[in-house]
Amino acid sequence: MEKKAKIITACAVLALAAAGAGTAIHFMNNSTVEEVTEAPTSAPTEAPTEAPTEPPTDMVYDYVEESAGITPLGRSLLKINKDIVGWIRIPGTAVDYPFTRDPGEIPAGNEYYGGGEFNANFYYLDHDLDGSFKREGTLFCDWRDNLTPVGWLQSENLVIYGHNMANGTMFGELRRYRQDYSYWERAPFVEVDTLYDHYDYVVSNAIITGGNWYSDFLYWDMEELDTEEQFNYYMDNVRRKQLYSTGVDVEYGDKILTLSTCYSDEDNSRFLVIARRLRPGEVCGDLATVKGTPAYKEAHPEEYAEEKTDPAEG
Repeated sequence: MEKKAKIITACAVLALAAAGAGTAIHFMNNSTVEEVTEAPTSAPTEAPTEAPTEPPTDMVYDYVEESAGITPLGRSLLKINKDIVGWIRIPGTAVDYPFTRDPGEIPAGNEYYGGGEFNANFYYLDHDLDGSFKREGTLFCDWRDNLTPVGWLQSENLVIYGHNMANGTMFGELRRYRQDYSYWERAPFVEVDTLYDHYDYVVSNAIITGGNWYSDFLYWDMEELDTEEQFNYYMDNVRRKQLYSTGVDVEYGDKILTLSTCYSDEDNSRFLVIARRLRPGEVCGDLATVKGTPAYKEAHPEEYAEEKTDPAEG
């Protein structure tokens, strides 16, 4: 669906912060965090996201949320930090944290952020919710993500970044989705509470991809998948790189959740866990209700009769 206005912080910031987004994502996964011992550590190199080739054709407005619709949980979170936009939980794992939306470019002198100057997608790399230094940082979504309660204005792809901590905190446990291909069956669902609503997702793909600006898939620069062409381009790249197939059906019109953490410092690669929002009738905790999964096919054989090739199967 075409959005009449991109809801981001300000038009003037777009070109500046977009140029630094990839750099921040690279730094987040290759700085001073405790990385797993799967690959050697190398010095960080910048990976800036290229600026958009075309400016927005519509007016761009400052993002102002409607306070009347905030849930009790949302109000409690905002008392802790004004940048908090939700809570993410993956049942069966240690992932159970609040997450912020990056504030974008932070000029020097802003007392709320300690007076320092930060590029977009940098501040929460090593800051806790109270503004203190924290080596493992805070989970945060991209500064361009839109979590408004208005469905058609929400970003089609919510991108959340987190450090790959060796002790399993933050997004450290995501590595289990690649170490054991059946792990997703034990932890297939993701729960996200925004300031306004609760959403359930099901893991559809797990991939390894590049994290440099010259990579063939700039996933961090693809929050607004407004058209079917843009959506299919994103998912085609995901499927091309996927480590295994979960069978989860994903199509244009679905809302996507991309969880990003590092994979290897040596080649600046990323490990992504991609999930899609549950559709009406699908139940969190029951794969038999999720269209396309093996469990769903077993529960609904009549929908997949054409896949049978053995005459003996009917």
